[in-house]
Amino acid sequence: MQKIKDWAKKLKRNIFTLYFAYKDGRVSLYAKIFTACVVAYAFSPIDIIPDFIPILGYLDDLIIVPIGIWLALKIIPKSVVSDCEVKAEEMMKNGKPKNWFVGALIIILWFLLFTWLLLKVYPLLF
Repeated sequence: MQKIKDWAKKLKRNIFTLYFAYKDGRVSLYAKIFTACVVAYAFSPIDIIPDFIPILGYLDDLIIVPIGIWLALKIIPKSVVSDCEVKAEEMMKNGKPKNWFVGALIIILWFLLFTWLLLKVYPLLF
Protein backbone atom coordinates (compact mmCIF):
# COMPACT_ATOMS: atom_id res chain seq x y z
CA MET A 1 0.00 0.00 0.00
CA GLN A 2 2.90 2.34 0.73
CA LYS A 3 4.17 1.89 -2.86
CA ILE A 4 0.82 3.09 -4.20
CA LYS A 5 0.86 6.13 -1.91
CA ASP A 6 4.42 6.99 -2.96
CA TRP A 7 3.48 6.59 -6.63
CA ALA A 8 0.46 8.88 -6.21
CA LYS A 9 2.55 11.51 -4.42
CA LYS A 10 5.18 11.40 -7.17
CA LEU A 11 2.45 11.71 -9.79
CA LYS A 12 1.03 14.77 -8.03
CA ARG A 13 4.49 16.34 -7.77
CA ASN A 14 5.05 15.71 -11.49
CA ILE A 15 1.77 17.43 -12.35
CA PHE A 16 2.88 20.49 -10.38
CA THR A 17 6.28 20.28 -12.07
CA LEU A 18 4.55 20.40 -15.44
CA TYR A 19 2.40 23.29 -14.23
CA PHE A 20 5.54 25.35 -13.59
CA ALA A 21 7.26 24.11 -16.75
CA TYR A 22 4.34 25.37 -18.82
CA LYS A 23 5.00 28.87 -17.51
CA ASP A 24 8.75 28.71 -18.17
CA GLY A 25 10.07 30.64 -21.16
CA ARG A 26 12.72 28.03 -21.95
CA VAL A 27 10.05 25.50 -23.01
CA SER A 28 9.15 25.31 -26.71
CA LEU A 29 5.66 26.16 -27.91
CA TYR A 30 4.66 22.60 -28.83
CA ALA A 31 5.90 21.34 -25.46
CA LYS A 32 3.90 24.09 -23.72
CA ILE A 33 0.74 23.15 -25.61
CA PHE A 34 1.12 19.45 -24.83
CA THR A 35 2.01 20.19 -21.20
CA ALA A 36 -0.97 22.50 -20.81
CA CYS A 37 -3.26 19.76 -22.14
CA VAL A 38 -1.83 17.18 -19.73
CA VAL A 39 -2.10 19.50 -16.71
CA ALA A 40 -5.61 20.64 -17.68
CA TYR A 41 -6.75 17.04 -18.10
CA ALA A 42 -5.16 16.00 -14.80
CA PHE A 43 -6.84 18.84 -12.90
CA SER A 44 -10.11 18.65 -14.83
CA PRO A 45 -13.08 17.17 -12.98
CA ILE A 46 -14.31 15.77 -16.31
CA ASP A 47 -12.64 12.63 -17.71
CA ILE A 48 -12.77 10.96 -21.11
CA ILE A 49 -14.10 7.85 -19.36
CA PRO A 50 -16.40 8.86 -16.45
CA ASP A 51 -15.27 7.53 -13.07
CA PHE A 52 -18.68 6.05 -12.27
CA ILE A 53 -18.17 3.36 -14.93
CA PRO A 54 -16.80 0.36 -13.01
CA ILE A 55 -13.10 -0.37 -13.59
CA LEU A 56 -12.94 1.49 -16.93
CA GLY A 57 -13.64 4.80 -15.22
CA TYR A 58 -10.28 4.80 -13.48
CA LEU A 59 -8.24 3.61 -16.46
CA ASP A 60 -7.64 7.15 -17.69
CA ASP A 61 -6.38 8.16 -14.25
CA LEU A 62 -4.12 5.12 -14.07
CA ILE A 63 -2.91 5.00 -17.68
CA ILE A 64 -3.61 8.14 -19.74
CA VAL A 65 -2.50 10.72 -17.17
CA PRO A 66 0.80 8.98 -16.23
CA ILE A 67 1.67 8.43 -19.91
CA GLY A 68 0.92 12.09 -20.66
CA ILE A 69 3.09 13.19 -17.74
CA TRP A 70 5.90 10.91 -18.84
CA LEU A 71 5.80 12.21 -22.43
CA ALA A 72 5.62 15.84 -21.31
CA LEU A 73 8.62 15.39 -19.01
CA LYS A 74 10.55 13.85 -21.93
CA ILE A 75 10.00 16.82 -24.26
CA ILE A 76 10.88 19.48 -21.68
CA PRO A 77 14.59 20.30 -21.19
CA LYS A 78 16.14 18.61 -18.12
CA SER A 79 17.29 21.92 -16.65
CA VAL A 80 13.73 23.25 -16.72
CA VAL A 81 12.38 20.05 -15.16
CA SER A 82 14.89 20.18 -12.31
CA ASP A 83 14.11 23.87 -11.60
CA CYS A 84 10.39 23.20 -11.69
CA GLU A 85 10.68 20.16 -9.42
CA VAL A 86 12.03 22.43 -6.69
CA LYS A 87 9.10 24.80 -7.16
CA ALA A 88 6.67 21.86 -7.15
CA GLU A 89 8.01 20.55 -3.84
CA GLU A 90 7.61 24.00 -2.34
CA MET A 91 4.06 24.29 -3.68
CA MET A 92 3.09 20.88 -2.29
CA LYS A 93 4.13 22.08 1.15
CA ASN A 94 2.10 25.32 0.81
CA GLY A 95 -0.96 23.95 -1.01
CA LYS A 96 -2.00 23.97 -4.65
CA PRO A 97 -3.00 27.19 -6.42
CA LYS A 98 -6.60 28.08 -7.08
CA ASN A 99 -7.31 29.58 -10.45
CA TRP A 100 -11.06 29.92 -10.90
CA PHE A 101 -10.75 31.44 -14.36
CA VAL A 102 -8.87 28.45 -15.73
CA GLY A 103 -11.27 26.08 -13.98
CA ALA A 104 -14.25 27.80 -15.55
CA LEU A 105 -12.50 27.78 -18.93
CA ILE A 106 -11.94 24.02 -18.72
CA ILE A 107 -15.59 23.42 -17.89
CA ILE A 108 -16.72 25.67 -20.75
CA LEU A 109 -14.42 23.88 -23.21
CA TRP A 110 -15.72 20.46 -22.14
CA PHE A 111 -19.30 21.73 -22.44
CA LEU A 112 -18.65 23.06 -25.95
CA LEU A 113 -17.00 19.81 -27.00
CA PHE A 114 -19.90 17.80 -25.61
CA THR A 115 -22.44 20.07 -27.34
CA TRP A 116 -20.59 19.85 -30.65
CA LEU A 117 -20.43 16.06 -30.44
CA LEU A 118 -24.10 15.89 -29.53
CA LEU A 119 -25.03 18.03 -32.52
CA LYS A 120 -22.94 15.83 -34.82
CA VAL A 121 -24.14 12.48 -33.45
CA TYR A 122 -27.82 13.26 -32.76
CA PRO A 123 -28.77 13.73 -36.46
CA LEU A 124 -27.10 10.42 -37.28
CA LEU A 125 -29.25 8.60 -34.75
CA PHE A 126 -32.58 9.90 -36.02
